[in-house]
Amino acid sequence: MTTFDDQPHRLAGGGAKGAGAAEYVPAVLDLPHLRAAARKCRGCGLYRQATQTVFGAGPSNAAVVMVGEQPGDQEDQQGQPFVGPAGNLLDRAFAEVGIDRDSVYLTNAVKHFKFVERGKRRIHKQPGRTEIVACSAWLAAELEVVGPNLVVCLGAIAAKAILGTDFKVSERRGELVTLPAYRAIATMHPSSVLRAPDFESAYADFVDDLRAVHDAM
Repeated sequence: MTTFDDQPHRLAGGGAKGAGAAEYVPAVLDLPHLRAAARKCRGCGLYRQATQTVFGAGPSNAAVVMVGEQPGDQEDQQGQPFVGPAGNLLDRAFAEVGIDRDSVYLTNAVKHFKFVERGKRRIHKQPGRTEIVACSAWLAAELEVVGPNLVVCLGAIAAKAILGTDFKVSERRGELVTLPAYRAIATMHPSSVLRAPDFESAYADFVDDLRAVHDAM
């Protein structure tokens, strides 16, 4: 059984015991205990508006962990990562390159939905640096438990959390980076693909990056 003090994974975006969430992380780590503890997290103010904590999902021994930015509207309502439009696009790309979603652990750098209200709609708002660092203890604990061979950073927020604040997805997407505990690769977030002016081109590039992921698995 792993404990949070047993050589935890260090994240570029903050320490494994980043400010905020660290006091809520249980001493003995496994995914059920982490998920239960995360429901009570008050490490930053995002919990006040969000419906619920959206923790990661997938096998505890997954070879690949995919990290996004934060839950969206549908994820916030259903309590599961990547179940909205971005998740549907990710599933489509998985099918094209031959990745089994059930074999991948999916999570986000931030576990609560940050949004602004416009009428009846809740519009995504990018999490701030303080919120990302506050939540880093959860991501570090997930990586410690799962122990992946490969971490896929979906978008800039995840890439900066894993690979450092100077990392630019636009310049280094698809590049395999070797870190002490695992290898990592960054690509666009599927929601960015959906918003791209030239969707077909952006989607083709995204699929190419996931082919690189498949080849590295």
